[in-house]
Parts: sequence; structure tokens; C-alpha cells
Amino acid sequence: MSDLFNQDCEISPDIYLYRQKVSWALWADDIKRLIKVAPLRFMRTAGGKRLNISMTNCGDVGWTSSEQGYRYLSRDPASGKPWPKLPPSFAQLGTQIAALTGFEHFQPNACLVNHYQAGQKLNAHQDKNEPDLSQPVVSVSLGMSATFLIYGDERGNKAQKIILNDGDVMIWGRSARLMYHGVETKNTQPHPELGFHRFNVTLRQV
Repeated sequence: MSDLFNQDCEISPDIYLYRQKVSWALWADDIKRLIKVAPLRFMRTAGGKRLNISMTNCGDVGWTSSEQGYRYLSRDPASGKPWPKLPPSFAQLGTQIAALTGFEHFQPNACLVNHYQAGQKLNAHQDKNEPDLSQPVVSVSLGMSATFLIYGDERGNKAQKIILNDGDVMIWGRSARLMYHGVETKNTQPHPELGFHRFNVTLRQV
């Protein structure tokens, strides 16, 4: 079970877990500032279905989902303005974690911020809209706990379950770069300040 992974380790080939490398308290001001400029919103899939969680972006480009498909845009389609700048603290942590796993040239310039409330989930999917798949994905958990689901190379595989808490960081690349993964929060533990809210800060090089 996931509680065995209570230290920094490679939890599966090319998938790494680092415990408590940051915290909501350290990043709260940055999160609040970027949400004020680019508010959280529920995007829609290409089929018109509303996604289960709300999200926003910061950085040079932002990931968007709409009836026109999935893509990165340099401007927030809701306001027509550039996305908020990527906070230096986000970029610094991303490059540090990437270097620990052999990605010395990772330079994150895009950051997708997902917001979860208790009971919300993100279904199995791949992160595959980035032009350079040789670079990893760095994912930071803030707030209430969540269960990260690793399905591997097939969406229908039985999931490996990893409990993530405030400040935990996961990174995956190389053979795991296109793994199917998801998130669920049905058995979450509240955060002292955020309660039953979680932010997932996902750093990418686009």
C-alpha cells in the first residue's frame, strides 16, 4: 500500500516521490495572487463535458481544454490577457526535483494549477500535449490528502495507489512519461488551514 512509501524513493520505474518538500504555508501567497489574476474555472472536454475539477494556469503558456480540443495558449482565453508569471519558487523547486532524477536541463515554463474539493476526482489520462516528451512532469500537492492512481501503459490496468499529503512532490518521465494516471479524494484527510481543499501544482516544459 501507499503508506509504505514514507520516504523519498522511486515508487515505480521512472516515477519518483519526494515527501514534504514544500507546504501550503510557503506557497499560499503565490497561489492566491495567480488565482486573483486568472481565476479558477471548470473547463470542458472536446465533447463538451465539464471537467470534474476547477483549474487555472501560470507561466509563458497555459494548458486549456475546450470543445476545440486540448492545447497550450499564451493568453488566458477568459480574459485575453497573458497568464500570470510563473512564481520563482515554483520554478526553483521544479528544477531541483528534476535534477535529483537526472533531468538536469528541465526548465519549467508552464504550470497547471488544479483545485480539488473532497469527493472530486480526475479520471485516468495521459499528459501528452507537450511538444518535448523527453522532459518530465513535476507535480506538487498542497492541502488535504489525495490518492494518486498509477495505471501504467493501459488505462484499464489495476491502479497502484499512493497517498499524497501537503508538500509532497511526484515526478515522472522517460519510460513513465506517458503513463495513465488519475487522482481521487474520497477518503481524504483535511488540511489544518485549507480543510477539505487541495491544490495540485503541475510544472511542465513546453
